[in-house]
Amino acid sequence: MTTFLQNCFAGLALGSTYALVALGFVVIYKSTGVINFAQGGLLALGAYLGFTFANNLAIAFGAAILLACASAALVGAGFSRIVLRRMVGQPPFAVIMITIGLLFVLEPLITAIWGFDNLQVENPWNIQTLEAGGIVFGVRDLWTIGLTAAVVVGFFLFFRFTSLGLAMRATAFDPEAALAQGISARRVYAVSWAIASALAALAGITMAAGPGGLSPSIGFIALAAFPAMILGGLDSPAGAVLGGIVIGLAEALTRGYQDQLFSWAGDNVSIIVPYLLMIVILLIRPYGLLGTKDVRRI
Repeated sequence: MTTFLQNCFAGLALGSTYALVALGFVVIYKSTGVINFAQGGLLALGAYLGFTFANNLAIAFGAAILLACASAALVGAGFSRIVLRRMVGQPPFAVIMITIGLLFVLEPLITAIWGFDNLQVENPWNIQTLEAGGIVFGVRDLWTIGLTAAVVVGFFLFFRFTSLGLAMRATAFDPEAALAQGISARRVYAVSWAIASALAALAGITMAAGPGGLSPSIGFIALAAFPAMILGGLDSPAGAVLGGIVIGLAEALTRGYQDQLFSWAGDNVSIIVPYLLMIVILLIRPYGLLGTKDVRRI
């Protein structure tokens, strides 16, 4: 039982990171109707900006996190204002290709500035642990779970009780009606990209603060968060959080019981489990666990 609970804690910490990335996916999809394939690049950019603020500029780690998120948000909002505003009314496929292009721009830009070496982010957590009931809790993991919970609560309060959040929900529900009421679609899109970029940066810097350090490959975590978004439902923020936790638990439990149950499948079976789980869920619920069912009347 101790081993099981230890693996569940590891899965909850990993799932919290997935939830942040998946939430960024959903924010942009709800407001623009397209999937942002540049989310991994924004995650890596945020992580490296956090490294620069914390290590190179010797800024306190908490302030470095805020600065990294704010800087990534400016990048996302600027990209929306400069590039994507010209794509309003264009086919979604064209916008998706532009997000892929942004990913291919960010990846070499990051390596050109920071190089390929593995970097260690200075943080107050290091490898500190707490132990209770035979279970070892990493301090970084506890902070990751706490930060994710705070961000998720703030996210839902923002969408429910602020005028800008209401404008974003209205635009997602019916863009034409929102425009008729005087809501600026370009402003909504820019804010959506800013929020998604900040969420990606937060996920990136919390991952980079771990024992694995920071490398350009950190952006690939977005590929693992992609099944979380699909599993929870493309248009459901709550589904993104739920999907992230489910995927994180599935991956951690698979890794924890690799030798006992999956030794025949090789060492990396935990990597494919999220995608297998996604396929199974979509076969049962094609619109995801909490996604909106698309009903078409003829």
